[in-house]
Amino acid sequence: SSTARPPVRRQPSVLKFIPDQFANIDQLQDALRRGGLESSQLILGIDFTKSNEWTGKRSFGGRSLHDTSFSTNPYREAIRVIGCTLEVFDDDKLIPTYGFGSAQAGADKLVSFLPGDQPCHTFQQVEHRYLQVAPNTNMAGPTTFAPIIRRAIEITAASGGQYHILVIVADGQVTRPSSTPAGQLSQFE
Repeated sequence: SSTARPPVRRQPSVLKFIPDQFANIDQLQDALRRGGLESSQLILGIDFTKSNEWTGKRSFGGRSLHDTSFSTNPYREAIRVIGCTLEVFDDDKLIPTYGFGSAQAGADKLVSFLPGDQPCHTFQQVEHRYLQVAPNTNMAGPTTFAPIIRRAIEITAASGGQYHILVIVADGQVTRPSSTPAGQLSQFE
């Protein structure tokens, strides 16, 4: 005899799927509002790992994805689009912005885009600082999101419960230290 399983009850989701069929930023922002986004604080992390050079060789005319010698690059475009889309929801326009994965930061630290860990004021300043920081950054690795996630948790905890959106702009290659034994997590995971 077969034993019938009780039906699986799904918890109602508070998240709503937003179809990706927008003709302009205004339509996307309206969809975000209808989806429940009213107000938030933004935190931005930029990937400065060596994989941006390797990926760029295959996909960006043989250049690093951070090459700023032309009018734009994939990271600058991402910063612009994210800024145009989400900045209207950020009440104070103060955006903590960090680079990670560079030789300057090492595998487990961040480099703030402004001295003293000050947030950028508007995405215009984020883009301006990116154009100053990127050419002077030595890319390294490994690609780990742990430092930016930890920093976002600290910022959120210190904010008294404000809603935050962490945006990580990366080339998609995430690595773990080769010294980590199989089946174990590294200190960054």
